[in-house]
Amino acid sequence: MTAAAPGPGPRRDHALLVEAVRAAGALAMAYRDRDFERWEKRPGDPVTAADLAVDAQLKQALHGARPGYGWLSEESEDDPGRLAASHVWIVDPIDGTRAFIDGRPEFTVSAALAVDGAPAAAAVFNPVTGELFDAVAGGGARRDGVPIRVGDAGSLAGARLLVSRTEMRRAGWLERLPETQATPISSMAYKLALVASGRFDATVTLWPKNEWDVAAADLLVREAGGRVTDADGAGFAYNRADPGLRAVVAAGPRLHEALLDRLAGIVDPAGPLA
Repeated sequence: MTAAAPGPGPRRDHALLVEAVRAAGALAMAYRDRDFERWEKRPGDPVTAADLAVDAQLKQALHGARPGYGWLSEESEDDPGRLAASHVWIVDPIDGTRAFIDGRPEFTVSAALAVDGAPAAAAVFNPVTGELFDAVAGGGARRDGVPIRVGDAGSLAGARLLVSRTEMRRAGWLERLPETQATPISSMAYKLALVASGRFDATVTLWPKNEWDVAAADLLVREAGGRVTDADGAGFAYNRADPGLRAVVAAGPRLHEALLDRLAGIVDPAGPLA
């Protein structure tokens, strides 16, 4: 992989990231309070004018300030040139578009800087609740400036589990976790951030995700002392040619191990158990 020109350093990149994500959240809220255009990229996959406007603003703020860095976003045409960059912005301008459309306070602006395939700085902002989660690799994770830690649950009994609304309705794998307390919520990044803050114990999805759904909040959870892996226990590398992820399991270390044991063998090459 060809290194990008040296950047100004992780702390300054982190500060840029936090400022850009906050501003992007304000723009999303401005759209939320008006009649915005919406359509489907494909059946069941909504997008709005707000998604595109927030994406454009983030690209101007982040890529514009660091033109030597690559760019990977859900709402931007993929540029294969990112694969040659050591530093890459990975962005979901509105994670939880369905919640944004429906007026639920469960969407976020999520952005990370990956360096050599690993998240180095991250920010996840819920502009409705005002929660700003951020992290720097090796520097811990915070919610609104206050350090956070994952919960210490070690048993599935009573564990507070976050899942998507779709999986709450349809996912047969939840039957393998009858002793947990499952709560549906939108935005993969927000679910991971809530786990990082200890407000919930774990989140699991066995449905396909993408790097932009996970990269920023992956760093939050790990810097808060937790683990984020696929269903086989393998961690994620970022800025790959195919940004798809098969499954995501995140929790504190002891509960994460218990979840992997219970879910062993449920994801196969044909796809998740529905």
